[in-house]
Amino acid sequence: MKIKLELPFSPACLRNQEPILTLLRRWMPPEARVLEVGSGSGQHAIHMARHLPGVRWQPSERPESMAGLAGRICLEGQKDMAPGALVAPPLVLDVTEAHWPSGPYEAVFTANTLHIMPAAAVPHLLAGSVKVLTGEGLLLIYGPFRYGDGHTAASNQAFDAHLQQLDPAMGVRDAVELQAMASRLGLHLQADAAMPANNRLLVFQKSDDGRGE
Repeated sequence: MKIKLELPFSPACLRNQEPILTLLRRWMPPEARVLEVGSGSGQHAIHMARHLPGVRWQPSERPESMAGLAGRICLEGQKDMAPGALVAPPLVLDVTEAHWPSGPYEAVFTANTLHIMPAAAVPHLLAGSVKVLTGEGLLLIYGPFRYGDGHTAASNQAFDAHLQQLDPAMGVRDAVELQAMASRLGLHLQADAAMPANNRLLVFQKSDDGRGE
């Protein structure tokens, strides 16, 4: 008797995949090698590889979330891909650990992860991205952000309060503070795009002064 594998599903991924795809088409170079940090259900990996010709998408996740991600990539990662595109088997990645995939990658992409990871992990995400990006590679971060003490919407403020009740280390991150941290590592903000549901897509580009330290 066959046992059907129940794949993880994110309604948020389904809602935001097309707006994200629109901006990835604008920013990512053709046939880009992309490391996705925190691939979750794997829906973004599959969707982007089905619509971006030549993209080589590398999903990754923390060990405890690998089973569902690997299941989706195994079942859907070979179907209906765009010409030349592929989704690689997922890798285990904890951004706070020294070992990152060797790359290099033209882009690092992450969606709805910064507010979930502890605040102390955010600098590790930036520094790790610098290490694996090519000389002018892009770091693309999607999610809700605040600006100083101001939230962009009441719903984001309520979401931030909810997260911090669950765990004080979580919370909606300050885009201004994030930009300053990134700049010190040689990642310079190129775009801050409004997205549906009061989210943003921040696009950073690595420059020659990126130290990766």
